[in-house]
Amino acid sequence: KAFLRLDSAAKASIRAQDLTRQLLTLSQGGAPIKKTSSISELMKDAVIFALRGSNVNSEFHLAEDLWPIEIDEGQISQVINNLVINAIQAMPQGGTLEVRALNTVVSNTQGLPLKPDKYVRISISDDGLGIPHDHMDKIFDPYFTTKKKGSGLGLATCYSVIKKHDGHINVKSEVGVGTTFYFYLPASSKSSGTKDSDEKSHKQSKGRVLVMDDEELVRDLARELLVVLGYEVGLAKDGTETIAVYENTLRSGRPFDVVIMDLTIPGGMGGKETIQRLQRIDPKVRAIVSSGYSNDPVMAEYDLHGFMGVLPKPYNADDLARILNETLGSRDPGAPSSETTRRPFEV
Repeated sequence: KAFLRLDSAAKASIRAQDLTRQLLTLSQGGAPIKKTSSISELMKDAVIFALRGSNVNSEFHLAEDLWPIEIDEGQISQVINNLVINAIQAMPQGGTLEVRALNTVVSNTQGLPLKPDKYVRISISDDGLGIPHDHMDKIFDPYFTTKKKGSGLGLATCYSVIKKHDGHINVKSEVGVGTTFYFYLPASSKSSGTKDSDEKSHKQSKGRVLVMDDEELVRDLARELLVVLGYEVGLAKDGTETIAVYENTLRSGRPFDVVIMDLTIPGGMGGKETIQRLQRIDPKVRAIVSSGYSNDPVMAEYDLHGFMGVLPKPYNADDLARILNETLGSRDPGAPSSETTRRPFEV
């Protein structure tokens, strides 16, 4: 119950941070950082969030057996957010937004710019003003907008993200009737897991975690989430402090099992340099790199820089549990954690 309350309380804030940072990241050409996901919950969260405060209602028609897909959840959330905002603006007097998702197999005979394979097809439909015919060929062009205060980047961002996910996006519209945006995302052969398996990972993945971040609010949130998940937590504000704390615990025989470090520390030592220093101290150090920007090559090729995993910001308890379970699962079978008795630990 405590986990659910905390995760729920953090969810709105995390979603807001996620939506604001995505456009900047994508405008700089950010590559998607993918993980196997179930699209249903993500779509519901993103749509409901975007509709808050509007006079538009939503209807969901999602197949129960949707295939898992491998996506950058933050980027796909941004796509959904942009499409929903477009729909709201097309229905100034209010209306209904229909969100549909189904499994489909694409073949060469369908004329789609996709290779034959399994896909999840998602559509977002409104009963609003519609798009004039002479605008249809331009709507995905960067900086094309008919709005006085529009940036013209919303739909261009959607197009860019879907293409980078090896998918396809298009639109159907009729003036005075409404508009449907639809896109295809490749299905994954991997399983996204179940709620039961996620809950098991929360309980089984115990260890000592050191979190390095220059923002106090981020450190505090990470600590609260990790404590709820059953971890012993240490905090550090930059690379210099991280190295000092790690060295002290290593000498005391109680080293950290994992270090989560922010890639960029303004005015201080960031994750890239810190992991190099830590590897000299302890070649067996396990580290996860975290950042709100996906366009840095370290995030895309984290293993080449000495990291064992990547944790895009913003993240929630499920994200933490999953990446820590994967990282700690790489230690020798049966190997004990660095401390058998768990007590609150702070830097």
